[in-house]
Amino acid sequence: MIIAAGLLVLLPMTAASCDDEPTGIRVGTAAVGAVDEIVEAPGTVTARAAATLTAPAAGTLAELRVEPGDRVDKGDLLAVIDSPELERRRESAARALDQTGDVSVDSGTSEFVAVRKRTDRQATEAFEQAADAADKLADPELKKALKHQIAAAEEQYEAASDAAAAAVRSVQRGVSSLGRAVGALSAAQRLQAEQAYELADAAVEALSLRAPVAGVIQAGGPAQPAAAPDLSALIQSNTANTAATGVDTEISEGGYVSAGTPVLTIVDTSTLGLTADVDETDVLLVEPGIEADVELDAAPGVGYTATVRSTDLLPTTSARGGVSYQIRLDLAKADPAPRPGMSAVVRLKVRQADDAVTVPASAVLSVDGKDTVWTVQDGRFRSVPVTLGVQGEDSVQVVDGVGAGERIVVAGADQVIEGEETP
Repeated sequence: MIIAAGLLVLLPMTAASCDDEPTGIRVGTAAVGAVDEIVEAPGTVTARAAATLTAPAAGTLAELRVEPGDRVDKGDLLAVIDSPELERRRESAARALDQTGDVSVDSGTSEFVAVRKRTDRQATEAFEQAADAADKLADPELKKALKHQIAAAEEQYEAASDAAAAAVRSVQRGVSSLGRAVGALSAAQRLQAEQAYELADAAVEALSLRAPVAGVIQAGGPAQPAAAPDLSALIQSNTANTAATGVDTEISEGGYVSAGTPVLTIVDTSTLGLTADVDETDVLLVEPGIEADVELDAAPGVGYTATVRSTDLLPTTSARGGVSYQIRLDLAKADPAPRPGMSAVVRLKVRQADDAVTVPASAVLSVDGKDTVWTVQDGRFRSVPVTLGVQGEDSVQVVDGVGAGERIVVAGADQVIEGEETP
């Protein structure tokens, strides 16, 4: 919504000589000043980044090295989860690796086929378990690394399995020796066991939660807005109190965590920003680099400044059907420092005019679709079409039609009659 401002022009206007008329008509002069055209939009303070660390598997919080409010660097070890399930999986994979040996075949190639299928099945299970563990990782870099490791292992094993299958088919056709098939199948089995152990070991290593970004520690995950209870929840509340109202949800050392439970959140507040929703009728006026004044609901009377960084191309539609576009701004540092999520009012200075001929907004009328100002010429009121530039809430820029110092009607313009004498 454009509201605009032209504070600098108010002083020369109020300083101009004026004659009060009984009809409410007031005469002043066009002045020279500055006009700011403002687009106002609701906004929200944003952090540079935030990352929530979740438990990769069910277990207990064995070690917690930080407290809420602590500042940490990227890569710092923050907590360790003890997961007996993943530990057992790694121990089982280690035993299977130790027991891997050459394939022994007692009767024909049918046993080769059975062994290869069993090995393929074991490999598939290991890959699925590793992928499930990777999906529960909150650290995007760690998750990406483990996913890449899984993909590489699958590709490598698939090649080994295909080589074993080809060797068995060669034996069946009588064009290859049994020893070659035994060697290929043994290599596939060994590779499968090694990969299963490496992936299980990587899952255990992921139980050590490290900071993916530098920032400030917050216990648990981001707070979620409370949803309105449905009818079944209200009925249940009459028989049992299951709400956690008044209970600290922070997980302490030794506490149980299920897979995916938020343990810690790191918020990077080194650079704060803003997002604001600009109405579609105003968004074409907003460009990168435009400055804005910001007022926070939490800090009334404190002035903050920001600069537009970008504007989204795709719109958002409100519940009422209005269309707006989200813009992003860099928020300058100031005291008190805002917190992410705080509500704000953003006033964007979309157009500015300095040393401009200005008149009060109340002096401009629309006559036959044209902007018009009443002037005083030879003691009589005369209407003059004008071309407007930057339009503020209190004053507007006149590009053509009226010059600085000309006497104009600044109030009661709707009561003026063309050609009427001025007192």
